[in-house]
Amino acid sequence: MEALLTSISTVALAEMGDKTQLLALFLATRFASKSSIVLGILAATLLNHALSAWLGVEIAQWIPESAISWVVGLSFIAVGLWLLIPDKDDSEDNGMLKYGAFGATFILFFLAEIGDKTQIATVLLGAHYGSVWMVLLGSTIGMMLANVPVVFAGNWIMDRINADRTRQLACLLFLIMGIVTIATPLLQ
Repeated sequence: MEALLTSISTVALAEMGDKTQLLALFLATRFASKSSIVLGILAATLLNHALSAWLGVEIAQWIPESAISWVVGLSFIAVGLWLLIPDKDDSEDNGMLKYGAFGATFILFFLAEIGDKTQIATVLLGAHYGSVWMVLLGSTIGMMLANVPVVFAGNWIMDRINADRTRQLACLLFLIMGIVTIATPLLQ
């Protein structure tokens, strides 16, 4: 349950102001079918984050047990600091739009998530918790919590959310997770 709740909260917070959230806003202004955009986000997130969580679990098996808490903890801290850097909206008119709302959303979201903060967080969560399914479920719920409202009420919501404060909160959460991950084995 901890893996699920931590995955939901960290990914939802990490997604605030992220390029994929800006991409959701962009797609919502281009296509009338909001449900197709949401389904495209869901499908892309499920595929991308399933691979990411699985990769995290696999990587954790190759790292010596004595080093795993340091590697994962320092990585959480690095992602936390990375969250303080705002993303740019680079979703200008794109040739992918010809594939319609679902197709364009699926392709663009999947590609935008490669190497993104939330993908790296999902890999780390998979490595930390060793659970592909709970991390996949949590990270997907987190992505949907952050992006679905943007699809339906994007400009209104974006005008009311303080992106800097949200990034700072997400950074703090990742820093805490990193410190706890490093400290837990030392205290046992």
